[in-house]
Amino acid sequence: MTYPDTLLFIAGEWLPAQDGRSLPVIDPATEEEIGRVAHAGAADLDAALAAARAAFPIWAATGAFDRYKLMRKAAELLRGRADLIAAMMTAEQGKPLAQSKMEVLAGADTIDWFAEEARRTYGQVIPPRQGGITQITIKQPVGPVAAFTPWNFPINQVVRKLAAALASGCSIIVKGPEETPASPAELIRCFADAGLPAGVANLVYGDPAEVSSYLIPHPVIRKVSFTGSTPVGKQLSALAGAHMKRATMELGGHAPVLVFDDADVDSAIALMATHKFRNAGQVCVSPTRFLVQQGIADRFIEGFTEAARAIKVGPGIDPQSEMGPLANERRIPALQRLIEDAVVRGAQLTTGGQRIGNRGWFFEPTVLTDVPAEAAIMNEEPFGPVAIINRFASTDDALAEANRLPFGLASYAFTRSAATAHRLEQEIRAGMLSMNHLGLALPETPFGGLGDSGMGTEGGSEAIEAYLETRFVTRMD
Repeated sequence: MTYPDTLLFIAGEWLPAQDGRSLPVIDPATEEEIGRVAHAGAADLDAALAAARAAFPIWAATGAFDRYKLMRKAAELLRGRADLIAAMMTAEQGKPLAQSKMEVLAGADTIDWFAEEARRTYGQVIPPRQGGITQITIKQPVGPVAAFTPWNFPINQVVRKLAAALASGCSIIVKGPEETPASPAELIRCFADAGLPAGVANLVYGDPAEVSSYLIPHPVIRKVSFTGSTPVGKQLSALAGAHMKRATMELGGHAPVLVFDDADVDSAIALMATHKFRNAGQVCVSPTRFLVQQGIADRFIEGFTEAARAIKVGPGIDPQSEMGPLANERRIPALQRLIEDAVVRGAQLTTGGQRIGNRGWFFEPTVLTDVPAEAAIMNEEPFGPVAIINRFASTDDALAEANRLPFGLASYAFTRSAATAHRLEQEIRAGMLSMNHLGLALPETPFGGLGDSGMGTEGGSEAIEAYLETRFVTRMD
């Protein structure tokens, strides 16, 4: 696989930036430049806006069944190109090749799901209060969408927004991640090759602040979707609100994991160790604050630490690698700061804590125990391969810590007690709770958070609603 230079996709054409600017793409396993990505300026954004505006009425008028057929074709093209796209993703993002391919194939499943939803954007007939009157609601696409996506899941985070917009009849401008541009470009290419009309889907790269501040207030844009950090999400949500734009925000988390004395400890360790260090912990739903009941805490700490030590870290292209490098060099000092602060405040470092080597942004799988609540890592999302394990005595104590932070994205629990499970269902303040297994982020299930973790959902039957307007029509015969 030869890593390609990535161009902008505007009005059905692959184009360089009009002013010729581009940015380097770095392989995080080698720190070497492997390609370039076009850097959009105002003129490119204007062209994308004009394309999305012109294409919107054409796509909105396209029948739901025809949208469905085109999307299903794009999904099949994506599956057929999975090996090539996965290799690009591993080169630019660092994750192991098997995880990259899994992400591409899951992206195809997401397209299939939303293609089916395109045929089910039902309105309703409302019974009238008197005879001779008809009352109906009509679902119509909201308009051109601006979508902003991060680097940690280059396909997954784009495809949720893209597929929902296209299924509903919206055109879209995707602002893709500059660090990982080639794989989302290949996703867009699948739709273009499937016959998507020019201008319905556009792809740009550039300075995130410049692009967002230009697109969101623009009158062409009627809907905003963002995945990223909570501070940036709050800024973009405020900007969207100031211009009366709909906004879906999938923001940061600090996921608690509650493990009770009656849990299957070995199963909890195996599942959570795999999940914690997937994508080097650079996952918004990554389990981070492990709250383990006192009766099994020592056993859990020992087993989880052993599992972390056993993880093979190496380049994503190595089939033996279970964890690749961090995607950005800046994550190394950020993680070191959090770990050092925790240890100074009394935490125990049972494994890891250091960069691996001096070439590539590799970091040891790390476990901290008995971390005080005032430590920075207990309050800031680490977004890296660091697990915190603390003990609790009662369910009240566990819930108090689980709900202490303003974040509320994902949460996890392990218990055999139906009474405990019912209480957790009702009282954990998180948009998603997975108990005794890993069941999040499926196309057919909601994906979103509460509080500082965002608003709206990007999965399940509710996800398409954010891209539709409901109109009421009443008529007297």
